[in-house]
Amino acid sequence: MSEATVAVLGFHKVGRHPAGGWESWFYVSEAQFGGFLADITETGWQPIDLQRFLRGLDDPASLPRRSALLTFDDGYRSMRHVMLPTLQKFGMPAVLFVPTDFVGARNTFDAGVEPDEPICDWDDLRALAAGGVAIQSHAASHRRFSDLSRREREQELRCSKATLEGQLRTAVETIAFPYGDAGPDDERGALASAGYRAAFLYGGGTVRMHGSDRFRLQRLAMGPTTNLRGELEAAG
Repeated sequence: MSEATVAVLGFHKVGRHPAGGWESWFYVSEAQFGGFLADITETGWQPIDLQRFLRGLDDPASLPRRSALLTFDDGYRSMRHVMLPTLQKFGMPAVLFVPTDFVGARNTFDAGVEPDEPICDWDDLRALAAGGVAIQSHAASHRRFSDLSRREREQELRCSKATLEGQLRTAVETIAFPYGDAGPDDERGALASAGYRAAFLYGGGTVRMHGSDRFRLQRLAMGPTTNLRGELEAAG
């Protein structure tokens, strides 16, 4: 049997920028998002949910030879009102990584770099979870792990997980590092001790499941200039 490969796609924003904002690279239009989802099916890749992906880390042979896992960072309100309806139209599951300190607030962690926008509140996150989106950790304060002490990193891991599980009554077993910054290489033990089964970076290529480092998983950065079809065809 051929080795299983997973394309983990990393999105941020789907739809238009807010009034008074600007178009950054992280905005994908609704039409282009639909085109990306069509690329997945038309090139023969099979969308999988988070639990199937996690099982595949333990047993790569359980996965289709070419799988796709859709992930989103930060939890902008467009997740519920733009992204979710498109996902449901295509019948695809997804994962949303949320920084828990900002639930129901705004993206002040990117002040001056990205347009000011609201982040999903708990009702939004519950609606997304009911619609097939696994809500997972993006740490608590959305700070780079390289800028934190060991104790602060452990607090980020444990507090974000406990907050999400307490509010949503669902298991939180994965994290996407803010800005793709995983901090020191010796953090794998802290991740496992906190109850995480996998951790994601931002950027890179597709993941060969056999022998992959589950705490340093790459994701394809998705923006308006990403040639997803070309990436999938090259990896397939």
